Amino acid sequence: MTQVKSVFTTREQTRETDEYFLGSGREIRYFWEEKAWESGQLKVPAKEAVNKIGHGLHDLVPEFESVSYDKRIARICKDIGLIKPLAVQSMYILKSAFFGGEVTPHQDGAFLFTEPQSVVGFWWPLDDCSTMNGCLWAVPGSHKTVPVSRKFRRKDPPGEGTEFLPVEPVKWDLANAVPLEISKGSLVIIHGALVHFSRENVSGKDRHAYSVHVVEGRPGVDYPSDNWLQRPPDFPFRELHI
Repeated sequence: MTQVKSVFTTREQTRETDEYFLGSGREIRYFWEEKAWESGQLKVPAKEAVNKIGHGLHDLVPEFESVSYDKRIARICKDIGLIKPLAVQSMYILKSAFFGGEVTPHQDGAFLFTEPQSVVGFWWPLDDCSTMNGCLWAVPGSHKTVPVSRKFRRKDPPGEGTEFLPVEPVKWDLANAVPLEISKGSLVIIHGALVHFSRENVSGKDRHAYSVHVVEGRPGVDYPSDNWLQRPPDFPFRELHI
């Protein structure tokens, strides 16, 4: 695992994408904390240096599959208006004690784009979450007032890698952001346009979490081919059923 140096970061000025990242929708792959490496060497033990594991856990690991396709999650999807919910991405997020890095403000709809917009995130904390160990923060009501205006996409051939369109970053208004200090085993449901983020873990307690993202798969809703996360025809996205 330490031979792969694919780093996860939400900082646009340092974001790097490679085939290891772009092919992760059909695999289980590991991504390092941005500050884990120095002069080509890990500064801390590997298990502490991993930022997240993704993005096909929900289809490749039975324990995560059972949670992701639970009928209760399917029922929630139906209750919020999804007709044919498809699970497209899953992540185990480590946020290790003293080392877990920040996730800068963003909207999930910019990273898993459908036309019309439909992505919903399900996020389970596996540790109690506080402002000290990097809990989620969200801007209440932003899903109603801040439409998704950007897309993180694969570059058009013959270009390689990814890009944001438009290029200019959004200047988020975080004045009313609130911390989601919740207990392990809770469930947070995240609208695709909700502005949310998390800060560094400065405590001695881990803040592990699992998340899965669902999109609408009914006719008339398009999952564009330039979305960064793609799967081959023989490994399609699967529907959640009640």
